[in-house]
This record gives sequence, C-alpha cells and structure tokens, in this order.
Amino acid sequence: MGDRRPETHTSSSPAVAASSEAEEIEVLESEDVLPMATEDHWKALFDQFDPESTGYISTEKFRNLLQRHGSELDPHKLEVLLALADNNSDGKICYQDFVNLMSNKRSNSFRQAILQGNRRLCSKALLEESGLSLSQRLIRHVAYETLPREIDRKWYYDSYTCCPPPWFMIAITIVEVAFFLYNGVVLDRFVLQVTHPLYLKNSLVYHPQLRAQAWRYLTYIFMHAGIEHLGLNVALQLLVGVPLEMVHGAAKIGFVYIAGVVAGSLAVSVADMTAPVVGSSGGVYALISAHLANIVMNWSGMKCQFKLLRMALALICMSFEFGRAVWLRFHPSAYPPCPHPSFVAHLGGVLVGITLGVVILRNYEQRLQDQSLWWIFIFIYVVFVLFAIFWNVFAYNLLDLKLPPPP
Repeated sequence: MGDRRPETHTSSSPAVAASSEAEEIEVLESEDVLPMATEDHWKALFDQFDPESTGYISTEKFRNLLQRHGSELDPHKLEVLLALADNNSDGKICYQDFVNLMSNKRSNSFRQAILQGNRRLCSKALLEESGLSLSQRLIRHVAYETLPREIDRKWYYDSYTCCPPPWFMIAITIVEVAFFLYNGVVLDRFVLQVTHPLYLKNSLVYHPQLRAQAWRYLTYIFMHAGIEHLGLNVALQLLVGVPLEMVHGAAKIGFVYIAGVVAGSLAVSVADMTAPVVGSSGGVYALISAHLANIVMNWSGMKCQFKLLRMALALICMSFEFGRAVWLRFHPSAYPPCPHPSFVAHLGGVLVGITLGVVILRNYEQRLQDQSLWWIFIFIYVVFVLFAIFWNVFAYNLLDLKLPPPP
C-alpha cells in the first residue's frame, strides 16, 4: 500500500480538495528511506541558510533552497515541500521535520504545518459530504468503520481504487463453503456434520494421531462442524474481514488470519492434546478481536454509528459461537474414544488478534518494521510456534499420553 499515489478523479469533490495536502504528507511518509548520503547532502545545503545551526530556516530561504536544488528531488516531493513553505504559519521550517518526512518517519509538526496553514484545509468532515455515488458512500462507510483519524479517512477515501479488490477474504470464504457443500453431499448431512462417523477420515482435519502431517495445522479451516458453525464464521469474516482488507490490504489481513489459524491449531496441540480441530474460528477470532480492541483503544476517534451496540452484538455472537464449541467438545462423541473438536483454537485466535492484529490495524499506511511492538509480538509468536513444535515432537511421548486411534 505504501507505493500508492492519490488517483485523479474526474469530479473534484470538496473532500478531495480539502485534504489534498494532508494526503500528500501521507504519501511522503510511505516513501522509501533516503540513503544517508542524500540526507547528508541536504543537511549541507540546509546549513548554508542556517549559519548559526539553530535547526530552522525561514520559509523564504527554504523556498530558495528548493528552487535551486529542486531538480534533485522527485517532482511530487518538491510540490509538497513548496506547499509546506507556502502554508507554514510560523514562518520557519525545521530541518529535523524535513528529514523525518523524507525518511519515512511520522511528523506531527509537519502535518500541523499544513493543516494549520493559510489555506482552508480539512475544514469539512468527510461524513458531511453530500452528492456521493453509491460506491463513494460505501468507501466512506468503510473508512469510518475502520480508521480512527479523519486525515487517514480522507486519505483512504481519495486514494482507494478497488484495485485489487478484497480478494483474500472472499476467496477463502468461497473455498470454505465449497468444501462444506462437498462434504455435505458425501456424508448426506449438513447439520452437525461432525457427528458423522466418517467425518474425521477427511485428510484436511487436524487429528492428534496425525499431527506429523503438517498441512493439517492449516487445512482444518476448510472443515466445519455443521452449517451452524460455517454460517456464523462466514458472516463474521465477511462483515469484518472484507472492510479491514479494503483498508489494510490482503497481505496484512491475510497474515493476521493465517497467524490466528496456525496459532489455534498449535494451541490445541498443547492445551487439548487428545482433541481434533475443525473450522476457521481461529482466523475469524483473530480479525474480530483485533478490530474490537482497536475500536476500544481509539474510542473517541472511531466514528462508526452505534459502536457500543454493535460491539455488544459482536461479543454476543462470539460468545454464542464459543459456547457452542465448548458444548460440542464435551458432548458425548460419535466416534469414541476420540472426543469432538476442541474449542481452544478460538482462544489462540484471540491472542493473535490482540497482539499482532492490533499493531497492524493501528498503523495504517505506516511501515510495520519501524514499530517496536511489531517486532516484540513477532518474537513472541515465533517463540510460541517453536515451543509448540518442540512440544508436539517430544511431550506426547514423555507424558505417555493415550491418544485416540487414527481415523
């Protein structure tokens, strides 16, 4: 997402004009870091206009600097820097702000220099725009559902092109539904498929006796306990996952989803060692818990309608699904001595959501590798995965655990 540029629209809406400079700041923030030699070069030029090394030069001198050496910059960057010189109400430009902006670091003072300048910027909230088409209203709705800052919402609204579309969540949902329908026909059962004696014979299900088959730690998401299980998971991942993917992209949302899926099956292999696993609840709960946590942490900035009521509704749905999974786990099994599928995968997904997921959702259009929390949670996740692998290799034999026979 970092390589995007604002698209040129045939119709100039007030929101586009009002937030153009704010958008350009976000574009510059997503540029690659300048090589040190380039930074030193600009520092030397900057010092020529700052003989006392105060770190500031007047906007007039800054404009002269850009006019003399602007050919060395990308034209888009030059345009935004000239706008900064025009709009800075303090009459001074800070070199550190200049370097931060050019080297992909967030700069609130740089942003404020634009937003508080002489031009009438961001004077009208995106929500107040009228005369929008259906697709524009949809994009605006998604922006208010997922982003807590108005400047980010306007940047997203003006730059989103639906290319590529939110393909990951749609594709994963289609595949899950297709596998469910196929199994329903084969087993001649659509409600509580999991109670069919042949259900666990499917090569996609995670089974503790077959834990050496590594693909099962991921492919179990294509098997669901029944239409009641599939229906709720599909509804939640489409209602929450698609808007999140529209804003943050398939790579980031897909990472959270898959990380939740893998963490879910590994958590079962550690905490509920005799149980199989089915369903996409690990990935779904990772996305939903990340989204809900992001709303709570940015409560005043989130402008989605009826957010308290909708959060309560989401928590009720999650609790219902989790309660169903707990009930099924301890319900008399249709294939003793193997129990019904575990509910622990839900908890693994939640833990991924409130760690890795929150970091991703909180850092719209920013480089994750610059966030210390990102590396901390990545480290914790990798340690957990390595521990779970070690556990699966050695703990089952050391504990002399009696596992159910293979299906």
